[in-house]
Amino acid sequence: MFLSKTLLRRHTVLPGFDIALGLTLFYLCLIVLIPLSAAFLRTTELTWPQFVDTVTSPRVVASYKLTFGASLLAALVNAFFGLLVAWVLVRYDFFGRRIVDALVDLPFALPTAVAGITLTGLYAGNGWIGRWLEPLGLKVAFTPVGIFVAMTFIGLPFVVRTVQPILEDMASELEEAAATLGASRWQSFTKVIFPILLPALLTGFALAFARALGEYGSIIFIAGNMPMVSEITPLLIITKLEQYDYAGATAIAVVMLVMSFILLLAINGLQAWTRKRQGK
Repeated sequence: MFLSKTLLRRHTVLPGFDIALGLTLFYLCLIVLIPLSAAFLRTTELTWPQFVDTVTSPRVVASYKLTFGASLLAALVNAFFGLLVAWVLVRYDFFGRRIVDALVDLPFALPTAVAGITLTGLYAGNGWIGRWLEPLGLKVAFTPVGIFVAMTFIGLPFVVRTVQPILEDMASELEEAAATLGASRWQSFTKVIFPILLPALLTGFALAFARALGEYGSIIFIAGNMPMVSEITPLLIITKLEQYDYAGATAIAVVMLVMSFILLLAINGLQAWTRKRQGK
């Protein structure tokens, strides 16, 4: 046991393993654990019946359903199209590829308020896209559909940038070997390529899902923010803070935190199961 610890310390790239580990744990506690603990402690100002009434009121439950449902749907759409975009950027050489590659990062750099105003301008009834959709009965701005559009916009880069490096490192000889053995293109993709990409794709899906759950700035402009219809949970938390209902706001935040943690834990468990099946 002592020998294994000695070897671990001797072959560690960074010197001072104990100091580095201590600083890492201290930083995580300072940035993550202490703020989250403060949210849990603030809810102790409420009695259990008050807590239950706050987090299960019809308006709050409607915001849960909309926020988690739209986030999940947006992450699923981004998982599909993110894989497609990453595939095109890696496997095809075309004019303007570098520009398209740079545009993928635009939601990262664009302020969320600017994104929200831009999307609203596009999908409003007099917008460039909305003016063609609304006569067809497809209203996007100021509806839950607009929330889904905003979540999809801000979540796409997470999937693309997670899958793209795996595709770049994947040797094309794998596809050639599969073709030599008689596999069709679809079989090569489903049996050879996709299993390798699946852990990275799940990671990108989890990141896009988590980003959509916490999104606020780009959504409030296009959502309409109507209670029971198009009101997301982060907006409801802000509303309670503006009303100086700090305990109520933290109670809703704690529920969001717990539900998000459970879902992300399930996704990470699925990733571990996938890697185990692949023998990694």
